[in-house]
Amino acid sequence: MTVTAILFWACVLLAVYTYAGYGLLLAALVKLREALCPAKRHPVPAETAEATLLIAAWNEQEIVAEKMENCRALKYPAGKLHIAWVTDGSTDRTPELLAAYPEVTVLHDARRGGKTAALNRALEHIHTPIVIFTDANTMLNPEAVEEIVRCFDDPKVGCVAGEKRVAAAEGSGAAATEGAYWKYESKLKELDYRLHSAVGAAGELFAIRRELFVAMPDDTLLDDFILSMRIAMQGYRIAYCKNAYALEEASADMTEEGKRKVRIAAGGLQSIGRLAPLLNPLRYGILWWQYLSHRVLRWSVTPILLFALVPLNIALVAGGPHRIFYGTILLLQAVFYGCALQGYRLSQRKIKNKLLFVPYYFLFMNLNVLRGIAYLRRRRGQQTGVWEKAKRAA
Repeated sequence: MTVTAILFWACVLLAVYTYAGYGLLLAALVKLREALCPAKRHPVPAETAEATLLIAAWNEQEIVAEKMENCRALKYPAGKLHIAWVTDGSTDRTPELLAAYPEVTVLHDARRGGKTAALNRALEHIHTPIVIFTDANTMLNPEAVEEIVRCFDDPKVGCVAGEKRVAAAEGSGAAATEGAYWKYESKLKELDYRLHSAVGAAGELFAIRRELFVAMPDDTLLDDFILSMRIAMQGYRIAYCKNAYALEEASADMTEEGKRKVRIAAGGLQSIGRLAPLLNPLRYGILWWQYLSHRVLRWSVTPILLFALVPLNIALVAGGPHRIFYGTILLLQAVFYGCALQGYRLSQRKIKNKLLFVPYYFLFMNLNVLRGIAYLRRRRGQQTGVWEKAKRAA
């Protein structure tokens, strides 16, 4: 076998493992673990813990009333749930509108330092044992707080990740595919937790033990991921609670979705650097394997190798044995990219076709990892995590 063939098949195997193999292996290991070691029940505390629902907002005046209605519908013992909004940098009427709600603590600073800086400042004023983070534009199910706090009955749990759900928008290919992606991602998180620990949390809904919070650099892009994984690095588990969910509107279109994906990709690369000790398998064991397979490969190596398959395939067809075999594989790659291109064209015309949109969205996500590298370079030297919000579907 030639060097080119070895490289080609190494890229194929790594891509298959990253996007399908890890999930299948994870599911098999979970079945084995639960057959050998059934889950333990933990004693319920005599008294319900106090918790603070912390909402980070920047210029969210249009959503204040709906979000507060949603907060008031949450089920939790009277006097045990505190609500705080941190509205740093808001230049609209968000702080003014919140003043009409006596149960809300408003933490406002006129300076806009970004979400991470706002969270760091807010945590200086919060002292309840549990802190629950959520976004202003996401709506929680009534049982969300109860379900999340219940997970902390396990003393080994230091963070709880809720489930993110994407509301379907009529005529939106972005909504359908973004929603399908998050369903897959949620299943992986559930399996990760059932084996050992979920790998990170999404900012739409997650909670931590207040005592475990450590302030993050203000320029942190993925505050939710960094915060949750640092807690896991302290020896605690990140629980996954599918019965607590945050409902969010899909991005208005693929251009807006691209803004989010680029920022997430850049944040992922930034996180790999800042969580470098987690790449030590001798120290972190199973968590290392989960982190490497679920996040690091997706955010770094695999997207590059995925696009390297085409030139490697062409080289194998151009010279060497098995030209018909490799030519067939090249043709299949061409069909896949052609479907993705057609999916892109249809999305520009706002025409839904799931068969064509799936390959387009898959390539779209991986291309945005490469764009994330450029985004991170442009940000070099910036001291804040300020970013442009993506517009959501109406």
